Amino acid sequence: MMNTTTGGLSEEEGKRKTKKAGKRKRKISTKNDGDKAVLENETKFTHQDETSGNKKGKSNDGRLVSEGSIQKLAAPMNFPRNPENGKYSPKDVSFPHRYILAPMVGASELAFRLLCRRYGTELAYTPMMSAQKFASSQSYREEEFQTCPQDRPLVCHFAANDPNDFAAAARIAEPWCDAIDLNLGCPQRTAYIGHFGSYLLEDKDRELVCSIVREGAKAVKIPIFCKIRLLDTIEDTIRLCQALRDSGASLIAIHARYRASWERKGPGARDGPALLDQVLEIKKAITDIPIIANGNTITYDDVENNLKLTQADGLMSAEGILDNPALFVPRLHEVSCSSSTVMSETTKIKLDKKQRKIASLDKKLTMSSDVVMDEDRKYCLKKKLKAEHSLRQLLINGNSEPSTQQRSEFLELLHARSADRLVLAQEYLELATIYPVKMRSVIFHVRRMLKALLDQYQLMEECLSASSIVDIFSTLNKIRQYRENPEMFVFDKAKAQRDKEALERKRLEEGKRKAYEARMLRKAKREGKNDPLHYLHIGAELPSNAIIANLKSIPRAQALEKWKEKHSQHCFAFHLEPEGCRRGRACAFLHVEVVLGCNNTFDEKEEVSG
Repeated sequence: MMNTTTGGLSEEEGKRKTKKAGKRKRKISTKNDGDKAVLENETKFTHQDETSGNKKGKSNDGRLVSEGSIQKLAAPMNFPRNPENGKYSPKDVSFPHRYILAPMVGASELAFRLLCRRYGTELAYTPMMSAQKFASSQSYREEEFQTCPQDRPLVCHFAANDPNDFAAAARIAEPWCDAIDLNLGCPQRTAYIGHFGSYLLEDKDRELVCSIVREGAKAVKIPIFCKIRLLDTIEDTIRLCQALRDSGASLIAIHARYRASWERKGPGARDGPALLDQVLEIKKAITDIPIIANGNTITYDDVENNLKLTQADGLMSAEGILDNPALFVPRLHEVSCSSSTVMSETTKIKLDKKQRKIASLDKKLTMSSDVVMDEDRKYCLKKKLKAEHSLRQLLINGNSEPSTQQRSEFLELLHARSADRLVLAQEYLELATIYPVKMRSVIFHVRRMLKALLDQYQLMEECLSASSIVDIFSTLNKIRQYRENPEMFVFDKAKAQRDKEALERKRLEEGKRKAYEARMLRKAKREGKNDPLHYLHIGAELPSNAIIANLKSIPRAQALEKWKEKHSQHCFAFHLEPEGCRRGRACAFLHVEVVLGCNNTFDEKEEVSG
């Protein structure tokens, strides 16, 4: 049994605080190796409910916070094992999992998940989180994990290369989600350095990966998922999926591109077309757990065609749904058309009440033209969002009585709103106001949703330089004015030329890292090195906090010389300059945050990855 402490308190101090806070104790029985039942403290999280002020378990903005300062982890639970072959039995996936929002660093945060759910997404993944940091740091959980009652079903998506870290994170996350996912697909260079994601898919790490899945499955009652990439042959990928299933994986999502490689080009490469035909072969071989297809999905036609091609149990979208959060909305029309019974009088009354409430709240919200969200407007918007969620549950998501005129009218409204990217961006900003989002993610989403309009009205630079959500609201208002009054917009040729030159410079700068990696690969090949990544290993060692502190205490020139000895691939300015690195993502060196007391956790500040 493992104990994880948070908040810097000792276990005894944590126990005293736990007792004072009046935490309940519950009995958890286990049959592992005949162990007797044990008593464990049940974690209790608190937050102010959106409307009543009652304690529910999260902060006002949906972030995870702990009332006590110690999280005592439950003993491993009974996890059925087949006595004949020693394999573990997967758990049932009882919630919808056909239309899925993929995990994306900096992109699948709560506000965007709620927007996608509004328009047809059934299941959503969190961004990738470090299992080690999630398990050991309360501040990390508060910063990186947000959820709310409307955010279900939800999959918590973790990067891990240690079974104990993964199991500990799974136990803490379990009350707030419906499944735990192991990232075996991330191709980022930080995953290479930290040895996680797709870099765990080599044969030498197979037992490690299986043990991570087993420990996670034993630690929690909810299912364990895995997200993988293709291996070099279809036979290898099938064997991997079988090993994951036999270790306790209950669902496998397959990004149908090959695992990360600096050398692979053409079909199945990181940026090339996905090889969905291989998903079909895997589905034929693995029939006892859900297989999810990921790749080549931009439109709803792609959704339908790819599901038919792969015969997968579900489809996961990343790039397509970033451009269009309403990617899955046509499936709601299909659900409506498949229904034929008459709605009961009780349900009609409920619908009328919800619609009147939404109309009343809409009126309050539109009374002021001010783009700033004060507390009263935030409160009204929260109530409106909850009412809309309840209305959707009545009309399209639950087992309620189906098709009626009201349902048809609601779906027509939903389709009309989904067709206007400006409306989608406005709704996202409203959600981001209630559930705080990092500004770079806000800009990223608005840029993806409104790229055509931002380019058309020469507002892309204004969007990218925004420093607050209020600035983005103002940009959206300009687009709305230009659309309604075309004569107000005057095309600036000089600005267009400046923007073109700036884009070319940006592409050049951001290509420097790739150019460096390509040179090192060619050099290793030219010199006949057995390892083609020989030179990419040199200088890749991540400096510790102690090394950074020591280098800051000596003259800059001396520190730079020492830096080049072991850390030459990492950005000197990012770690040692007071103002940090001014080049940001354009920098050719690695920007990897050092995590106190951990050698295997990496957090590169890229805009979107995974």
